Amino acid sequence: MQLNAKMVGAGVAAAVAAGVGYALLFRPEDEAAFSTVTRDGAFSVRDYPRLLVAEAVVPGLRQAALSVGFTRLADYVFGRGRAGGRLPMTVPVLSDGDEDGRGWRTRFVMPADASIETLPDPSAGVRLRMLPARRIAALRFTGVDSDGQLDAHEAELRAWIGDNGFRPAGPVEHAFYNSPFTPALLKRIEVLIPLAA
Repeated sequence: MQLNAKMVGAGVAAAVAAGVGYALLFRPEDEAAFSTVTRDGAFSVRDYPRLLVAEAVVPGLRQAALSVGFTRLADYVFGRGRAGGRLPMTVPVLSDGDEDGRGWRTRFVMPADASIETLPDPSAGVRLRMLPARRIAALRFTGVDSDGQLDAHEAELRAWIGDNGFRPAGPVEHAFYNSPFTPALLKRIEVLIPLAA
């Protein structure tokens, strides 16, 4: 039992170290397109077109699972272990709980001109998926992405949604725009909630 725990700990530590290495390479070249429907300070409603994403689902605690998922996706985007060159990095990096409740899902948005047919075959633990066009309520903030901060901002966004006559149509998502090494006061983080049409 003790040996098994050490092996799990070593695996998480290796994934975190790899994630740190990839964070140093994190140089976004584009941002996912959207149109703003309305804005109210840090709150906004946006219309997103269909987005092609690469995603990885990892069980476990949020931060550790997202680090492992980020590493898998970074391997895919940077061409490690597959044929073909590096893919352009597009922000945001998205995360949420997966539909089956099996773990945490991390998503990298693929370039706007890419398609499932033209992208390299996904690596093990990664799949390509087309997200439908959606209307999203967003709350933008700076600081840290701790569970407490994300939960507090989600509560703020849900209150704003209700106060403005919108209806949520899906679970909360989190959007990250910067390297983990960006100072907290300069980080752009968003809480996103899909809205009913």
